Amino acid sequence: MIHIRRAGGMDAGPMAELLNAIIAQGGTTALTQPVTRSDLATKMAAHAGRNAWHLAEDDAGAVLGFQWIAPNDALPPEAADIATFVQIGRTQLGIGSSLFRETCAAARQLGYRWINATIRADNAGGLAYYQSRGFETYGRQTDVTLADGTRVDRVLGRYDL
Repeated sequence: MIHIRRAGGMDAGPMAELLNAIIAQGGTTALTQPVTRSDLATKMAAHAGRNAWHLAEDDAGAVLGFQWIAPNDALPPEAADIATFVQIGRTQLGIGSSLFRETCAAARQLGYRWINATIRADNAGGLAYYQSRGFETYGRQTDVTLADGTRVDRVLGRYDL
């Protein structure tokens, strides 16, 4: 069974492990360098009162995925950025859907009116996930250089709350 709860600082280590496995696999995230527990704890503390982090875990408390929303200076104040990460091999099992329900509720409580998703154009799973949630494409960033020098296009999706 999937359990969703707000993530806290103590969750930063297990979330970093999950995210680092995704980064190491490559091809689905703009992140190219491993993150530490401290990196995620710092990110969680940023924008206090304007972000929300949710964690999906199984009955034994193992982390299955996580999702966050936070403001982004490139967006208007009524919009939040979203990021979603699900354990490798555990996609398409309802984890992302469960996380998104809680994230939308939190976004409304925080006063956001829409959510922005920036997805690598070569990330078919990510594109399908956000489209299935109801995100509509409203833009594209072409030839973006990632930290490791990889060049990708990115699709901008919008979900109106």
